[in-house]
Amino acid sequence: MKPSLDRYRRMNRYPVNLEANWETSRFVCIDLESTGFDPGRDRIVSLAGIGVRGGEIHLWDRISEILPVAYNTASVTVHGITREESAMGLDEPAALADFLDWIADGVIVGHHIQHDITLLNTALRWHFSMELCNPALDTMESFLAVSEAGGFSSRPEPRGYSLDALCAYFDIVPHDRHTAWGDAFLAAQIQLRILKEAGKIGQWNFNDLRAWRSNEPFPFNTGNKP
Repeated sequence: MKPSLDRYRRMNRYPVNLEANWETSRFVCIDLESTGFDPGRDRIVSLAGIGVRGGEIHLWDRISEILPVAYNTASVTVHGITREESAMGLDEPAALADFLDWIADGVIVGHHIQHDITLLNTALRWHFSMELCNPALDTMESFLAVSEAGGFSSRPEPRGYSLDALCAYFDIVPHDRHTAWGDAFLAAQIQLRILKEAGKIGQWNFNDLRAWRSNEPFPFNTGNKP
């Protein structure tokens, strides 16, 4: 476990310049399912991610883990993972170490990603006295940033900015919705559409997509968006 953590720290020793060009970057589109919405009390149930690079989703560049949970909560009705089904999963420290090893120096991406990053950082502080240090992007914020810069101007506005609304906007079929793997894959598809449009209008810097650092407070308030 420790070699994975050391490797992660080395790969992220020098922060990515958020004014840099994102074109050749590896984006790691992630999602977590948890026992609830309180990062101080609730635990991670499952985590998953898939890599995007060079305008393509790399199906071989993926991770998916289920973690054991002590008891069933109301969230089972959303993600469907019961205590019995999770019993053979990796314990949280091992799953987190594997996840960091997979993320490496990638740019973290997710829809309404603040909750996922807060959960991850809470768990990482508890087990390893560390936090994520990658640049991060929220797909809703990136969509709004590109739209405000003139992107998608030939299309009507979406009917909301939820994951489901953006899937409908981009004609993406929401398979495996409300699973970590399914939502990570949907975020990857949305991210590809956003990056393609950003390139068309010359938005090539991370800051053009409203990037921030995952070990710093989330600078956008998704709850107040239209």
